[in-house]
Amino acid sequence: MEYRQLSGAGLRVPLLSFGTATFGGVGDFFKAWGATDIAEAKRMVDMCLDHGVNFFDTANGYSRGRSEEILGEALKGKRHQTLIATKATFPMGDAPMDYGSSRFHIIETVEASLKRLQTDHIDMFFMHGQDMLTPVEETLRALDDLITAGKIRYIGCSNFSGWNLMKSLSVSERHGWAKYVLNQTYYSLVGREYEWELMPLGLDQNVSSMVWSPLAGGALSGKISRTRPAPAGSRASQMDFVVSSKSEHLHNIVDVLEVIAKETEKTVAQVALNWVAHRPTVANVVIGARNEEQLKQNFGAVGWKLSADQVARLDAASDVKPIYPYWHQRSFPQLQR
Repeated sequence: MEYRQLSGAGLRVPLLSFGTATFGGVGDFFKAWGATDIAEAKRMVDMCLDHGVNFFDTANGYSRGRSEEILGEALKGKRHQTLIATKATFPMGDAPMDYGSSRFHIIETVEASLKRLQTDHIDMFFMHGQDMLTPVEETLRALDDLITAGKIRYIGCSNFSGWNLMKSLSVSERHGWAKYVLNQTYYSLVGREYEWELMPLGLDQNVSSMVWSPLAGGALSGKISRTRPAPAGSRASQMDFVVSSKSEHLHNIVDVLEVIAKETEKTVAQVALNWVAHRPTVANVVIGARNEEQLKQNFGAVGWKLSADQVARLDAASDVKPIYPYWHQRSFPQLQR
């Protein structure tokens, strides 16, 4: 397994991490993703470690904490070999302080996650979403205090706007607090908006990216095409907020993926994952799996590279006109990096 060092930090992470949103299956939304129990989770963890994947990603909101609980059980006796990432921001209950990025909520949720994960520290802690109601200074000071206390080791953000990430980095620098070193972001062949603002920011400010849903909620898994629509109730059918499974843009990309999959003797999913893994700023790609066979297939996405011609064909098939001001900036390539 290839390891990559985070820009602006000393931590090295494997190119692939295992996302555990499929653990638990609590609630209709996460049940459609998967319902991995403790026994199968232990087997999947062992498979990951056998392939050099020692980075596990979860969140307190995945199945209302059940994902963290199952991961904690699965890592018993193996914690010293692993890196754990978890997140908080979104609602965990109906009380007024059960969500957000306040000092109150962050400290409460870190303590709860540590108990569910059965560990004394979290290696990478993400703010899962952008809280416009809490001052950036309050959030970052609380995170810095938790690092000083040894409860968390590195911090990251997820689903932030570019301006808010830049503001956060500036505040951290001004006060000498820990800064976000990893941006967990949505990025795929069918969703390339990350390239417009967040990728240039990451290159300029040394913030690496950890990609979630690189297969666009299963739309690029190879199971969906012009002739194979997403089954009712499947994860892909639920993820239309990422990309419509009936999108002509998606079908055009899948057409090219299928050709390149034959050329490389890989699967459609492996080609799509490989494309993401070799994009600028990408340090890690989160893979998920409902079962052990899917997990095994995902391991085949690394250890090789697409040719320059194959990358160019995928780039062309997945390109879209960006929104303003990015289309205007694109008109002057001599002014771009």
